[in-house]
Amino acid sequence: MKAGRRIVSIWLPNFPIERWQKAQARLGNALPDDLPQVLAAEGTHGPVVHALNRAAHLAGVTIDARMADMRAFCPNLHVDFADPEGDRAALGRLALWARRWCPWTVADDWAVVGSNHGLILDTTGSDHIWGGETAMLAEMEASLSGLGFSAQLALAPTWGAAWAQARFGPVRAICVDPTPLSVAALRLDGETVLLLNRLGLRTIGHLANLPRLSLARRFSRAAPSQNPLIRLDQMTGHLPEPVSPPDAPPDFRADVRLPEPILDPTNHLPDLCTALCDQFAKVHRAARRLRLTVYRTDGTVSYIEAACASPSRDPAHLAFLFRDRLEKIDPGYGFDLISLEALITEALGTQQVDLAGSTDTGLELAHLVDRLTVRFGRNALTQLQPVASHIPERAEIRAAPLDPQPDRATINALIRAERPQRLLDHPEEIQVLYAVPEGPPAQFQWRRRSYRVARYQGPERIAPEWWQDRAGTRLRDYFRIEDETGQRLWIYREGLHDDGRGGSPRWFLHGIFA
Repeated sequence: MKAGRRIVSIWLPNFPIERWQKAQARLGNALPDDLPQVLAAEGTHGPVVHALNRAAHLAGVTIDARMADMRAFCPNLHVDFADPEGDRAALGRLALWARRWCPWTVADDWAVVGSNHGLILDTTGSDHIWGGETAMLAEMEASLSGLGFSAQLALAPTWGAAWAQARFGPVRAICVDPTPLSVAALRLDGETVLLLNRLGLRTIGHLANLPRLSLARRFSRAAPSQNPLIRLDQMTGHLPEPVSPPDAPPDFRADVRLPEPILDPTNHLPDLCTALCDQFAKVHRAARRLRLTVYRTDGTVSYIEAACASPSRDPAHLAFLFRDRLEKIDPGYGFDLISLEALITEALGTQQVDLAGSTDTGLELAHLVDRLTVRFGRNALTQLQPVASHIPERAEIRAAPLDPQPDRATINALIRAERPQRLLDHPEEIQVLYAVPEGPPAQFQWRRRSYRVARYQGPERIAPEWWQDRAGTRLRDYFRIEDETGQRLWIYREGLHDDGRGGSPRWFLHGIFA
């Protein structure tokens, strides 16, 4: 097996019943531990046992047994309904909470069946933070026990080997030889295990020593997850099986581990920002979006996010982004780990002020946007952004000032002829009193006022955008005009005579020049 990776498998054999017991305790309905308790799920022939506590196990109750049979010889059996979807969601949240040990954590999706709930952690390079692999496994087991979950852990170079040792190996096994284990440790279903046993293959070592060709023929039509050779290759590292969390962990992160749970992260925020900015400075990067996460002692995670109008690695400014927002974090009964991570970063080289010592006005504007956003909220501020469209009302949109700006090439490509400083929200139709052939109206009315054209420039023809305009849309001829008082307006004629797309052309006023 490959010796470079370090995969930890955490088996939570009693996860459903322990989660249910925690929920009952929060509601004040806790039952005594010596009372047999089970969770039932629908089976083929009626309800069956889905999970059980230790007292039920000692009383002879077994997983997947029919509830009618179990009630017969255990009359005092307490039964409640299982919640598999709730267990799956809770396991996903627990996988996020497990990132306190390493960034690559996932729920063991294949194992979310019956009593085989588990977590998989890629702790490669993380064990030294906890004093070595043995100390790390002990700390994981103690933390999960504090949450009320019993766990069995193992560490190995591959996902398959770690999974097998956690369920079939010794306590807190580290890189133990899996060949003496049963073939059930290959993550195979009961039918496949029974078939292998009938063939005399009871251990992984028996399977590994057998010529592959004969088994390849027998299991050629089996699903990959139930092919013993594929599972064996995954265990030995000949087939890759990476740990891929739903969202990739950030490249920049700073943590503060606390000896005792606290309820307010304010005092630790400046040190976190300083540590994160030191990481940025080494690689000439800066933050655009940050996330402050607290890992609560009850096994849940709470976080808030903040964003910068421009890339920043100023610790004081980054700390300011979270001011007056920390109360949005739900501390629960307290948290013992605080994490600040950069979700989005951008390149930022070394900046030098000019000889006069003046500051960058662009940076001051970005800080002003950030302050207003913290004060009034992200949706209270907007900015205009150019859009690749020739139609004036589509050429720009209102966007949040924290959204990424278009690249300079796009902005340069959108520079057009002179446009008025003020565009009407909707072009307003004007009544033409007298029109010049191939030119603008000599006189027209707009908002009950008459305008006489003294001079004009144009036309500027803008054709419809066929890829998004409906059929029959008419072209526009824009004119920049000036009336007798010197007021400059932007008007256009919609359509041409005999263009086959409607009646006579119509005139509209679209903008006013300064």
